[in-house]
Amino acid sequence: MLGFLKKPVVVTAEINMNLVALTVVGLISRLWGLSNPRAVVFDEVYYGQFVSLYMKRIFFVDDSGPPLGHMLLALGGYLGGFDGNFLWNRIGAEYSVNVPVWSLRLLPALAGALCVPLAYQILVELQFSHCAALGAALLILLENSLITQSRFMLLESILIFFILLAVLSYLKFYNLQRHSSFSGSWWFWLLLTGAACSCAVGVKYMGLFTYLLILVVAGLHFWHMIGDQNFSNVSLMCHFLARGLALIIIPVAMYLSFFYIHLTLLYRSGPHDQIMTSAFQASLEGGLARITQGQPLEVAYGSQITLRNVLGKPLQCWLHSHTNTYPIRYENGRGSSHQQQVTCYPFKDVNNWWIVKDPGMQQLVVSNPPRPVRHGHIVQLVHGITTRYLNTHDVAAPVSPHSQEVSCYIDYNISMPAQNLWRVEIVNRESDTDVWKTILSEVRLVHVNTSAVLKLSGASLPDWGYRQLEVVGEKLSKGYHQSMVWNVEEHRYGKSQEQKEREVELHSPTQMDISKNLSFMAKFSELQWKILTLKNEDTEHKYSSSALDWITMDTNIAYWLHPTSGAQIHLLGNIVTWTSANIAALVYTCLSLWYLLRRRRKIYDIPEDAWQLWVSAGGICGGGWAINYLPFFLMEKTLFLYHYLPALTFQILLIPIVLQHLGNHLCRSPLLKSMFSALIIAWFSSVYLVYCTFRPVTYGEPSLSVPELKDLRWKESWNILIRKQ
Repeated sequence: MLGFLKKPVVVTAEINMNLVALTVVGLISRLWGLSNPRAVVFDEVYYGQFVSLYMKRIFFVDDSGPPLGHMLLALGGYLGGFDGNFLWNRIGAEYSVNVPVWSLRLLPALAGALCVPLAYQILVELQFSHCAALGAALLILLENSLITQSRFMLLESILIFFILLAVLSYLKFYNLQRHSSFSGSWWFWLLLTGAACSCAVGVKYMGLFTYLLILVVAGLHFWHMIGDQNFSNVSLMCHFLARGLALIIIPVAMYLSFFYIHLTLLYRSGPHDQIMTSAFQASLEGGLARITQGQPLEVAYGSQITLRNVLGKPLQCWLHSHTNTYPIRYENGRGSSHQQQVTCYPFKDVNNWWIVKDPGMQQLVVSNPPRPVRHGHIVQLVHGITTRYLNTHDVAAPVSPHSQEVSCYIDYNISMPAQNLWRVEIVNRESDTDVWKTILSEVRLVHVNTSAVLKLSGASLPDWGYRQLEVVGEKLSKGYHQSMVWNVEEHRYGKSQEQKEREVELHSPTQMDISKNLSFMAKFSELQWKILTLKNEDTEHKYSSSALDWITMDTNIAYWLHPTSGAQIHLLGNIVTWTSANIAALVYTCLSLWYLLRRRRKIYDIPEDAWQLWVSAGGICGGGWAINYLPFFLMEKTLFLYHYLPALTFQILLIPIVLQHLGNHLCRSPLLKSMFSALIIAWFSSVYLVYCTFRPVTYGEPSLSVPELKDLRWKESWNILIRKQ
């Protein structure tokens, strides 16, 4: 029974030493001197703020993309014991002793290092030689721009890692498809493809380009499977469902999980939550939640409320009035009603309070029991401090003359009667009998007499209106917009008819926890919409560039400059590699067109298997370059050289593919093959030489003299920093 113990247990393993060596040198190139410089480098000043907010659990919104990349950077800070206490306000600022610089930069560096063996494996899975795969890995290893970008607290190296991992996983899955469908390894690589795609999109939306590429390639492969009679209908359906699960459902679920973790971690109120809705703000600890805790849920006749505009642009603001009136005549000669001004004010103020009044009754208090206001009810809104009624009429608004003026009515005993009845329409109601709820209900206030809707125009009033935002009456026929929607933010039940007492009274009949009324999907939808629609004012940056500048590397970015010496770091690529990548893309395009024309004439210059290999490799690498590059020509945003790095990575992979094809199919004589091999060695030596030449501005050391810095300015458009003597 125990006879098996008489023999030793032997474990054998195959180790690809190329892969091991590439991983080791990749780690050395990215991790060496990682804490140097111990100062804020370029966009670390931007991402570092979010890391600090994660450490303090304070909510933020970053319009540049989803939260996974930020969370990974924050993970580095957490592992290093960072407490979040550092003022990220200046590039070049020295890090204090509490900032774990090495830990914060570790994950991007590891991701950048692992891109080297990933490039090797991708070429192997594309059925190219180990020599070509080794060349691709070494080109990634010696690419100065990729080294620079991966050694700091930035996201591009993490994005490229997940992109390459997704491509490699799909290729491994596809190659297993031929002989071991639905095996454990088949499922592993298919699921890893979807997971890597989701992570790429979760780091930056640029990852969506590669995700779409993989979906297209997977679709084409499945289309070919449909035409294969060896697959039964049941088998095809199983393959389709497996791909749908792994490439669509799981990535979507993972993407949602990134936001779930993000929202779970960031539960405290902060400066960024002001752009969110009142309901979202109230779900955060502190801030608005402290004000709204214990408020009545249902708005009733007699309620005292503040009304916040849902749009939140150009600023979040609340319906407001004060004793000042509109000028009798505006500067352009138009007349006004000279009624009390109504504006939208971007600060908390006692003049933001309004009382919901029943038009059929005089009392301004909540009855017992309270009579809730429902969808479709007619109300009057009384300004709490001045006791004047919200009013609109057929008088042109001060800044937007195509709309109606909104005012608080003053009876001048002239032929201008009060028109102060408003119909409450709950936009997000579940039924026509819904009750108007604090924070949760989004309402339109429709004027009964003119059918105009209370709207924030977004324009600023002149000095006589204290530059506050204009509120107008907009006809319903002109369409629906968030600027027409309001929600109750602060709310209390009024119980006193006396004006002085009314200003200070508070009544809390029910305890209300808004966070329990806002589901994760509601918070996710709002945050996702804000990320997609929130736009910072794009200003021209010193180092911004156009997509055309990237191909020829006519631009660079100065990342860091030592305060006293000539040591500096630049985002600069290996110009030999970049030029070679462009040539490889051009050669691939021309050869492909030539082959297609010849094949159309039934002339086959290369074997069919070589043609299929050529097409599939070009679809992955050439397609990866195109889909990660061309969309930038359509983007209206400030662009930088680092946006090109994912596309560049695919283009670099195309170089050994083209070289192997030329060596195998165009250099047919031994002499030509020898000359071609010698040329490749000379070319690769030049790649290494350029890498060594620009190494000081890649790693930031050693410090260079002024003549040495001038020698590095190979192009007039490069901004190499030289101190004035």
